[in-house]
Amino acid sequence: MSDMSTQNFNSLRMASARDLGGNENAPAIDRSMEPIGIVLEIAGGGSQIAIDLHRLTECASSTDPSIAQAGQVGSQVKIKVGRGWLLATVRNQKQDAATPGGILAAADFLGEGDEERLTGRLHGFHRGVTRYPIPGALVYPATTSDLRQIYASDGRNLIQIGTVHPTNDIRAGLYIDAMLGKHFALLGSTGTGKSTSAALILHRICETAPEGHIIMVDPHGEYAAAFRNTGLIFDVSNLQMPYWLMNFEEHCEIMLTSSGNSRMEDEDILARCLLMARQKGRHVEGLGKITVDSPVPYLLSDLSTVLNNEMGKLDKATTTAPFMRIKSKLDELKGDPRYQFMFSGMLVGDTLAEFISKIFRMPARGKPISIIDVSGVPSEVTSTVVAVLSRLVFDFAVWAREEKTRPILLVCEEAHRYVPNEKNADGSSVGKILSRIAKEGRKYGVSLGLITQRPSDLAEGVLSQCGTIIAMRLNNERDQAFVKAAMPEGARGFLDSIPALRNRECIICGEGVSVPIRAVFDDLEEFKRPASEDPSFVDLWNSTGGEEEMVDRTVQRWRAHGR
Repeated sequence: MSDMSTQNFNSLRMASARDLGGNENAPAIDRSMEPIGIVLEIAGGGSQIAIDLHRLTECASSTDPSIAQAGQVGSQVKIKVGRGWLLATVRNQKQDAATPGGILAAADFLGEGDEERLTGRLHGFHRGVTRYPIPGALVYPATTSDLRQIYASDGRNLIQIGTVHPTNDIRAGLYIDAMLGKHFALLGSTGTGKSTSAALILHRICETAPEGHIIMVDPHGEYAAAFRNTGLIFDVSNLQMPYWLMNFEEHCEIMLTSSGNSRMEDEDILARCLLMARQKGRHVEGLGKITVDSPVPYLLSDLSTVLNNEMGKLDKATTTAPFMRIKSKLDELKGDPRYQFMFSGMLVGDTLAEFISKIFRMPARGKPISIIDVSGVPSEVTSTVVAVLSRLVFDFAVWAREEKTRPILLVCEEAHRYVPNEKNADGSSVGKILSRIAKEGRKYGVSLGLITQRPSDLAEGVLSQCGTIIAMRLNNERDQAFVKAAMPEGARGFLDSIPALRNRECIICGEGVSVPIRAVFDDLEEFKRPASEDPSFVDLWNSTGGEEEMVDRTVQRWRAHGR
């Protein structure tokens, strides 16, 4: 620390006494009006400040929880600028070797507010900086009253999800339109309360907008228990998703098993035969030119017949292997009971409008959310099923632009499975459509919500498109670094505390909040929680009775594929 800074540092008590209208020996009446440090350096997005350890010790005894944590990493401080205040978040600390009892800290600017007359506290807070302090400006602790001004609602649609740390009564909220308008991501390691927090946010949205349109892809069957009263649950027993809804790429993923040059040959054959089968399909009114991607009903038997006819046209020198591969896979899909939710002969009717109305909750009738439980879907077609649902959402939004816009929220749990990074990418159609929704969805009224425990395995371009990031505790260093890179500069002071967050605590930054905040989620009623609690090994292993019956029931469900 420079000699000039040291002199300023030593004059803090004198400055405090003048601000209080007394002398340097006057007893402290209001800790909020006693400076705790001075500004050393100024940059566009933040500053370096020097903090007096003695002053922090005095603040720690304050009954105001915000003042008690003044100067700590992640806490807020305010800097006097003219007649107003500049609010900043402490990013890091280190001991100042040149000054006994001195601490050097970096602070990131959040916004500014006017000075409330007489009290000298923050008033009329707004984001952004129009006037910067100068070196030597005094630094004060932010009070709970200041934080209440910062986090007060500005009249926009807001859902309350918890309380702002470190206070007990300041409510933390999310601006729905801003959060959904530019997508959001909920990140957190296993066991941090991520599923319950996701359920809490969705419940709050449903309560605020009971006629909304929300689709959630649930890969583990967790959320059915949470939304039985506020939504509809779809699984392999009642989903009834017609196979003909698939486009050509999705048909290839399910029906073709070859690779390399053989794959290209099989694709050519399937494209030709699928187009002919669609053209032989039932008449649909108002239909223009049919393409291989058109969502037009066709009979699986027609596709099989076309394959046989095309195979019969071959000369003796041409191999029939590609046709036989496709026919064998088609027969397998028709005969395997695991695929009946999609390839049943009962799904050949033109039910596109009915299916969309049911899945998209149009009308919602007070149950705005559809839970798509894909835990019972065969693993080899799960990604394709999610791709079809996601593409339907996007295509519907594109073709509905001339109508009154009805925004749709698509939420993907375990998102890294569907939109993996380049290292793990397999070229599947689900990754392509979700990436497209992330980049273009907001233009058409489609919002994307991504929930994952491994953000570093998520496609970087997709996470960067999420305007609001809700980060819970992340134990993996690679995940932490990935999230920090995706978050705005002003949230760095909060981000450093991500590894130290408690369960049900989070850092929120981006469009959904006025300034980055650290919040504690509300407790959710038992009947609204997902079935994701960890079992108690000790309790369950110390109870006995009924094991044989339990095994029999499990085997029956296993063999019946959940039905």
